[in-house]
Amino acid sequence: MSVGKIFKFHNDLDTDQIIPSQYLLLPTIDEMKVHTFESLDPEFPEKVKPGDYVVGGENFGCGSSREQAPSVLKALGVEAVIAKSFARIFYRNAINIGLPVIVCKELPNQVETGDEMELILTEGIAKAKGKVYSCTRLPEYMQNILNQGGLIASLNEEERL
Repeated sequence: MSVGKIFKFHNDLDTDQIIPSQYLLLPTIDEMKVHTFESLDPEFPEKVKPGDYVVGGENFGCGSSREQAPSVLKALGVEAVIAKSFARIFYRNAINIGLPVIVCKELPNQVETGDEMELILTEGIAKAKGKVYSCTRLPEYMQNILNQGGLIASLNEEERL
């Protein structure tokens, strides 16, 4: 993976803070993505670039089970979400759509928005501020799912074979 900029958020960040419910009525993810993190950082959609990272604390993605929350992050080009822990439904939804979600207990306390980071999924490590952090190393089958664009895309690929 490449080096990207960090956008750091707090503990217990809920899906309504990622994409507020009033925007779920918009017809496409592309129309929704411009409202990502609107209540926390209204300029996030303009500032984030493909390959950047979202970093959170404990219980990232709690709240409702909307799959649009990881979808808008992926649509904006977020390379991965790294957090101390994830709400189970956010984690599943992210894997389903092909957005890497990585547990890394120590990194969130050591970095700030604007820091640069490199994530090496295959090794389960992140590098930031001159340090190497141990993260969840995804099993090969999960990495394959992510490489194919998520669980849905992976299952569709299996059907074609």
